[in-house]
Amino acid sequence: MDTTTTTDSKWDRLIRPEYVHGSLYTDEAIFREELEKIWYRTWVYVGHVSEIPNPNDYVLKTIGLEEVIMTRDREGQINLLHNRCPHRGNRVCVKREGNARSFTCAYHGWNFGNDGALKGYPYPSGYPDDKRKELGLGKVARMSIYKGFVFGSLAADGPTLEEHLGPARAALDNVCANSPEGEIELNTGFLQHKVKANWKLLVENETDGYHPQVTHASIFEVAQSGIGPLYNEAADSVTRYFGNGHSELDLRPEFRKFNEPMRWFGTSASRLPDYVSKMNARYGEQKAHEIMVDGVRHVMIFPNLFIAEIQLFVLQPLSVSETVQHVTALQFKGAPDLNRRMRQQTMGSVGPAGFLLADDAEMYERTQAGVAQRNPEWLYLGRGSHRERVEDDGCVIGNVTDDMPSRHLWKHYKSLMEAA
Repeated sequence: MDTTTTTDSKWDRLIRPEYVHGSLYTDEAIFREELEKIWYRTWVYVGHVSEIPNPNDYVLKTIGLEEVIMTRDREGQINLLHNRCPHRGNRVCVKREGNARSFTCAYHGWNFGNDGALKGYPYPSGYPDDKRKELGLGKVARMSIYKGFVFGSLAADGPTLEEHLGPARAALDNVCANSPEGEIELNTGFLQHKVKANWKLLVENETDGYHPQVTHASIFEVAQSGIGPLYNEAADSVTRYFGNGHSELDLRPEFRKFNEPMRWFGTSASRLPDYVSKMNARYGEQKAHEIMVDGVRHVMIFPNLFIAEIQLFVLQPLSVSETVQHVTALQFKGAPDLNRRMRQQTMGSVGPAGFLLADDAEMYERTQAGVAQRNPEWLYLGRGSHRERVEDDGCVIGNVTDDMPSRHLWKHYKSLMEAA
């Protein structure tokens, strides 16, 4: 397929309204450019405040290939620090998580507070002036927290986090509303799954409603979850594009037909009386009923945060053809009975012996191998382009089986890669 013209830009030659070129997933130079123009320029999800609940807690995180230390200092403030000593560049923190008032570089003994300030160094007479105020750990240029979700940006300027999230904020609000205390907690630890695939294949898959009936047919049959029919062209489920790369699979229209709390979770209100009682007390019976019928939405926050009903995924690119998925069970503060079931179901679906993520991982790696082939050069993303529509709030809607989220994701990607 030849779609080029003599006036096309580099990105025009790779991204068309209904086609993308296979090299976007395999070209090392493109991956390096993505790091600079997407991962190091936009807002990236880093972690959740519940991962460092106590003063002096810390956990290692990443922004693209950059390793950062997310800390809660003794004053309770959250900090995002680059894990690099300003003296000779050594990593100052090597443990994945812990509780520490300071970090000491093992190379020359420079010591830094968990707010990043340089506290001291051996043999200070070797420096003509006191360098402590000048040479602290680097801080991530911008940090912002929304409903406990911590985002960082390596760019000093740009849209605010609220502007970046736009209408997708409602999806994060929805997650927290499922807690009787209005907060989630990420306190069960993360599983890590490495796949030999480009990070964008994972982003596209997270709100692709065309594959579940095929890829996950066996687990749907074994689990008898009733979820399979929701991903059907005849279903009222939809795909929604929020803008700025964010999208969701909205299954609520189907759940509302049944009007049964926790059906989305494969259980019933009668099995979780404590949770239902607390939800009623917080929201009132009518509002609580609506929340429990709808459940948690299935949303992708570009470029790396994915929430799938009972789980939270964080995508970490390692190279043009390797990505790590960090996954943990969502936990709703004040809901121990529901949380226990969510942990069990998370292990069953995406744990080491789980079927769901194994299915997806196989598809990621097969696709990565496929796009490395020469012919056909282009991937077609036109399914449903004739029937997408725009809602009053500006969000784009498509059938749940349509390629609409991927089409609009690539438009956003193109705008970021073309930006000065």
